[in-house]
Amino acid sequence: MILCFDIGGTAIKVAWAYSAEQVIPKGRITTPTDDFDSFVAVLRGVISEADEVPQAVAFSIAGVLDPDSGVAKVANIPCLTGRRLQSELETLLGLPVVLANDADCFALAEATVGAGRGHDVVFGLILGTGVGGGIVVRGQLINSTGGFAGELGHGPIAQRVFDDPAVTLPAFACGCGQVGCLDAICSARGLERLHRHLHGATVDSQAIVAGWDADDVQASKTISVWLMLLSGPLAMTENMLGAGIIAVGGGLSNAPKLIAALDSAVREKCLRQIKHPLVVPAQCPIEPGLVGAAILGLQRCETAAA
Repeated sequence: MILCFDIGGTAIKVAWAYSAEQVIPKGRITTPTDDFDSFVAVLRGVISEADEVPQAVAFSIAGVLDPDSGVAKVANIPCLTGRRLQSELETLLGLPVVLANDADCFALAEATVGAGRGHDVVFGLILGTGVGGGIVVRGQLINSTGGFAGELGHGPIAQRVFDDPAVTLPAFACGCGQVGCLDAICSARGLERLHRHLHGATVDSQAIVAGWDADDVQASKTISVWLMLLSGPLAMTENMLGAGIIAVGGGLSNAPKLIAALDSAVREKCLRQIKHPLVVPAQCPIEPGLVGAAILGLQRCETAAA
């Protein structure tokens, strides 16, 4: 059995896993964000309550690990930042530990039991509070020790000048410290920021999408610009990766018509003429962070046994 944790800034989700298809959620616990000893105590408590000693403990975390030093950077859980998290947790828990970025876990889950099944290359795209991504090639994460590959949301690449509709945008500041990132303008919060800039109105992302679906003029302009902002970088990503599928998760993926419009815009800009849907909603039936963590834990145990 693999004991899986999906570590978020608000809650820690727990599951027992016996295979990629048999991941059993076991509830959630409030995340101790500022006290590492309390954080470890929570993990130990879950381990002690399990029916059997796990073969490994696998984590999906909303952060990244430096591939050279192993040092973690987890913005919403300060007590984890700056630690060599894998080695520290292995010592403190006395069990093998695997760690991965939550977007990577999402991509791995989609490639294995979701929309990416049967495809050699899968790009998992998160369109939620932020814009994130992960890349899976033939069942393996492209960066098993880090969490940076696939991070489409960060970097100064957002287009600023458009002809139709005629719009000029500022280079919006991003939480990563740069300006002009897709995360700052194509996430759910970014969509709201874009709408506010275009129309001077504060509207939440769900209402913007609903307005676009109902042919509201302001919402339609906002979504038109949003599609242009995101579809170009996604088409370039597809040109580089040759992904068989781009599976979309996060809150904006819950609007199928929006994802279908994004798919159409991306395929129009790709070098390869793709006839089938490329950008599709995620299909993993269980919390993908837990499923992705489970897959990593199972892979670790298989490697150790070989």
